[in-house]
Amino acid sequence: MTGRKRGKAYIIGGGIAGLAAAVFLITDAGMKGSDIFMIDRSSESGGGFDGRGSAGEGYLSRGYRMFEKTIYLSTFDLLSRIPSPENPQKSLKDDFFAFNERLKADARARLMEGGRVIDASRMQLSWRDRWNLVRMLYYPEAYFGTRMISDFFSPQFFKSNFWHAWATTFAFEPWHSVVEMRRYLNRAVQSAPVFDSMSCVLSAPYCEHDFIIVPLVKMLKEKGVHLMHDRDVTDLDFAPFGGKKTVTAITFREGSHEKITVLPEDVVFVTNGSMMADTSVGLMDDPPSSAPMNAAKGSSAWGLWKNIARKSDKFGRPAVFCDNPKKSSWESFTVTFHDPAFFEAVEKVTSNKAGTGVLTTFKDSNWLMTFSLPHQPYFKDQPAGTFVCWGYGLFPDKTGNFVRKRMSDCSGKEILEELCGHLGLAGRAHEIIGSSVCIPCYMPYITAQFLPRKKEDRPEVVPKDSHNLAFIGQFVEIPREIVFTVECSVRSAKIAVKRLMAPRIKIPPIHSKKFSPKVLYGGIKKILR
Repeated sequence: MTGRKRGKAYIIGGGIAGLAAAVFLITDAGMKGSDIFMIDRSSESGGGFDGRGSAGEGYLSRGYRMFEKTIYLSTFDLLSRIPSPENPQKSLKDDFFAFNERLKADARARLMEGGRVIDASRMQLSWRDRWNLVRMLYYPEAYFGTRMISDFFSPQFFKSNFWHAWATTFAFEPWHSVVEMRRYLNRAVQSAPVFDSMSCVLSAPYCEHDFIIVPLVKMLKEKGVHLMHDRDVTDLDFAPFGGKKTVTAITFREGSHEKITVLPEDVVFVTNGSMMADTSVGLMDDPPSSAPMNAAKGSSAWGLWKNIARKSDKFGRPAVFCDNPKKSSWESFTVTFHDPAFFEAVEKVTSNKAGTGVLTTFKDSNWLMTFSLPHQPYFKDQPAGTFVCWGYGLFPDKTGNFVRKRMSDCSGKEILEELCGHLGLAGRAHEIIGSSVCIPCYMPYITAQFLPRKKEDRPEVVPKDSHNLAFIGQFVEIPREIVFTVECSVRSAKIAVKRLMAPRIKIPPIHSKKFSPKVLYGGIKKILR
């Protein structure tokens, strides 16, 4: 859009998409920080990029993120705008790549079964399923429609090494959208030859909250951005302007007595929907609550989008993503160890030092449990002699192999007992549990964006009938982009700023490596193993 009179920017949602939008408004659109207002229902910024706790009470990080050099171009663009806390002459991007030059990923225990490491390089695919994977690379999206992954592959496919590694790397489940899986294949095909070793994976030096969110928020505060926390936006008012729908007011939850008037020259960015809505955290002796709140009433993230969507068919269909949480839930856990025994035992079993093994999945786990030993310290304030690992289970409603309970009904202590059992450390479980704190976290909407959907179920970043409204985050339609990634959130913010405020800025490209003969050869060679 050109010729827009410069006004104010209102960003609803303080997650990585909203924070990125604020950075790009300042650095790309030349907006003053004092003209930017970030409105968030939480008490602190970061959204799903959280990281909190202490060595004594236990640390908690709901998610663990992996990066890749050719996919995360918008993310690296964002990191290049944020000064390094250690050296203001450098950026977080410089720190990120310097760290990954020192620490290389090389998973030697990507899959385990029966307490032993198995050969994850053998994909175990039938000829039919191999052909289907190739078809997913080259057939158009329209061919796949709203089918589930289970509609496209044989039952044997879901027992293969390929599926167990794929599903737990990207958090796919059989009932998820085959179109979303197709997009991942197209974006990651260049990494196929090293899929089992995960040597293409890059990681942050610390948990992403400490490494990215803390310095990013510091930068925005120094620029004068208004961070408005504990404010629950429930609706937007619209009126016609220039033949398009224009936001005229931002409405807060009844009782707060607040309403912000929005002028035609202002812009509004909305993070529609939430992967982290209605998250429930447990304790060492107590399981988290696994009952999600009512999507329309309990979580403003979904309620806001539902209210907006009623006002235009171009604003998406949130019910597709939030009305069936049983299909989008899983459970993560963060373990704080006050003794090196667990890390030493795992390093011996997996032949990987902390930070180099990326992920280990127990193929025979009923929960499909996966865990990771990140580089230590994982939290910046983590004291010496304390160690932190992270993991998750894709099937929290199933009964465990060692603890005969559903994962969602297990305390942190019981989840740690199950983890020890799969690692062949059952005989040492009592010792390990006695010096540890395991905090489980149930997330009912964590993979909602993977549910089968039509193209119009997600709004475009800037809908065709919108004058000053942009949607950002995980539930927007960006052709060929993959959801459930930091990249999707950051790219959506970059696109929103370009289309509403700075038409001349460039968006990092989405590559098409599948058309490279070398990449195609490497990918096909891998799936034939």
